[in-house]
Amino acid sequence: MYLYNARIHTLDSTRPFATAIAIQRDRIVAVGDEAAIWAEYSDREEGLDMQGRVILPGLTDAHIHLESYALSLRWVDCETDSRQECLDRVAERARETPLGEWILGHGWNQNNWPEGFGSAADLDAVAPDHPVYLSAKSYHAGWANSMAFKRAGVSAATPDPLNGRLGRAATGAPDGILFESAMDLVANAIPEATAEQVEQAILAAQAVLWRMGLTGLHDFDGRSCFMALQNLLQRGELNIRVLKGIPLPDLQYAVGLGLRSGYGNDMLRIGGVKAFMDGALGPHTAAMLQPFEGGARQDRGMLFMDAEQLFEHGRLAAQNGLPLAVHAIGDRANHEVLDAFDHLRRFELEQRITSLGGRLRHRIEHVQLLHPDDAGRLAALGVTASMQPFHATSDMLMADRYWGERTAYSYAWKLQLEHEANLAFGSDAPVESPNPFWGLHAAVTRRRKDGSPGPQGWIPAQRIGLREALRAYTHGAAYAAGMEDRLGKLASNYLADLIVLEQDPFECEADELYKLQPSATMVGGEWVFN
Repeated sequence: MYLYNARIHTLDSTRPFATAIAIQRDRIVAVGDEAAIWAEYSDREEGLDMQGRVILPGLTDAHIHLESYALSLRWVDCETDSRQECLDRVAERARETPLGEWILGHGWNQNNWPEGFGSAADLDAVAPDHPVYLSAKSYHAGWANSMAFKRAGVSAATPDPLNGRLGRAATGAPDGILFESAMDLVANAIPEATAEQVEQAILAAQAVLWRMGLTGLHDFDGRSCFMALQNLLQRGELNIRVLKGIPLPDLQYAVGLGLRSGYGNDMLRIGGVKAFMDGALGPHTAAMLQPFEGGARQDRGMLFMDAEQLFEHGRLAAQNGLPLAVHAIGDRANHEVLDAFDHLRRFELEQRITSLGGRLRHRIEHVQLLHPDDAGRLAALGVTASMQPFHATSDMLMADRYWGERTAYSYAWKLQLEHEANLAFGSDAPVESPNPFWGLHAAVTRRRKDGSPGPQGWIPAQRIGLREALRAYTHGAAYAAGMEDRLGKLASNYLADLIVLEQDPFECEADELYKLQPSATMVGGEWVFN
């Protein structure tokens, strides 16, 4: 197959622009001008006139929770402007759900509600005959009703778990809100989706993601997601490339089986070990060097482990060919992770541990707030900054309120590029939409879709150019996965993953980027959406 009469942005520095591309099986065999490609391939390959449409490399979401996102497409959407609107949606779902069955939802953010946090009693009033559990937008807090607590066996006598906290009324009884690991007290009581349900949900989500222009994902969900992906791959139904993270609690099992980063094929392969260093900004569980603004003097969030503990996990992982991918939001959490990586890099050098022909591809997930002294350390240590641009515009009001002047070093992807760190962009879906064009818009403008907070955007010094942002969704993600030799640009011998657009993103207004949508998506030389 060859595509001609196209406007192709290859993102390949040796040939940034072309008008035709030739594909054989799952690989690109030539990229160049139309006359040369026609002369070489027209007598043996089928040609397709693209009629001046734009072609870009396929985009990769470098941080997604695939099973959670897929299942959440069926849940109550709790991302509302008021608590009452959320409760109204729960009430509507309760009217159409058989009595006694769970009602699940996601997306609430008390920081955006004039009424603040909800309570178990609020949910009891609209769904008295159903157990209800709603995860916060950050996924670091939950909201449950009395029946849900009863099903889970949670009462005033239930102690707070390690790295978690139950919100409590004056009597000590749960008030409805659960923070961090306390969420599991209720979440573990919810019947798990069956293997077939997970597979069908992922299949449906795959089609949604293709329409957004995504051809690859870095997934951080657990075993059931991995099993579903393997089954779909075996049946030939997985047509989006997935780098599969391993949860830290499963590290020992991975080591016991001898799994290494890169094991698998170009469609499904093992990535790194996902660890959590702290919580999130919204529920004040991000680990901070100094207290949150406007709170108690001791309000510095929650640090789940220190640098030495993370190093011990990292040493075991590194010895077995597995890099770390560490969630870190607050400046203290990021500082501790960087200290651990500093120690780990020295250990790897001493032990001559390498992977993919170089150093292990460690990464920090989110990197939302850094102390100025730590700004250049990711680049110096060869650690990927895995960031989510849409978080910045979503979180900006909370960040200003709770971090104050420290926001100058928050969501600072421009700063990471200036220090020459590898930058990979994702969404953290279902925390945010996985639509990469929404992410591109946020990265380039630092504005919400309604134009706020103003023409210059929020912390305008951290805006980046469109080419830099696209590179973070392509080459940056490919490098983090150890696949930069075959993904991330349109070039000879690279995998034929591409998207087709009716409008050139390099010629449209930056404010219009979020409106762009592919008209076709190709994965491995096959049109998966057209």
